[in-house]
Order: sequence, then C-alpha cells, then structure tokens
Amino acid sequence: MLKYSTMEQVLRAIAEPRRLEILPLIQSVEMSAGKIASNFDISRPAISQHLKVLKVAGLVSEHKQGTMRLYQARPEKLSELRPYLEQFWKDRLQVLAREAEAEERRTKKYDVHPR
Repeated sequence: MLKYSTMEQVLRAIAEPRRLEILPLIQSVEMSAGKIASNFDISRPAISQHLKVLKVAGLVSEHKQGTMRLYQARPEKLSELRPYLEQFWKDRLQVLAREAEAEERRTKKYDVHPR
C-alpha cells in the first residue's frame, strides 16, 4: 500500500483536470512534451510543468532519446491507490447491505400475506 505522503502526491497530481487529460494520451505510447502540448490550448511550458508534477508523483516515466525527452504514463502507480479507495466502497456497500436487510425485516414484519 502507498504511504500517505506518496498517496497525497498522487491524489494532488490527478486532481488537476489537465493532468487527467494527459495520462490517457501517453498511456500506451511515449510522447514528447511538444507532441502532448499539441493536444491542448495551453503552452508547452505549462504542459512541461504538468508533466513534472506527474513525474514527481510517479505517474509518468521520462527518458531521453537524443535531445528529446519522452513521457509515458505509469498506470501501475494509480493501481496502488485502489486498495485505499476500495475500503470506502467496501464500507459503503456493507452499510447499504445492512440497511437493505433491516428494511426487508421491517417489510416482512408487516406483510400479512406471506409469499
């Protein structure tokens, strides 16, 4: 499981809509910052800043090819958040199940015509 400081970095990184849009672009292919920027109406330096945040959070890998830096998403880092997020879903499902069971008991209590 991710440490809280790492988890916080990841959550902050994906909290920005542009960064969420960048990740699918580079999910299965490496791209330069310029190529990524060509998909947006913001400057290349702004994209570079977003890539830096994603890289620090571990969501993007970077490697040099000649003079160019290529970026690719690291979706496995997002999957590390899954156990943390699922605990909320699991807890909520358990609450809903208890409420449904209680409602069923109440309904059966007042049901004069058993099925």
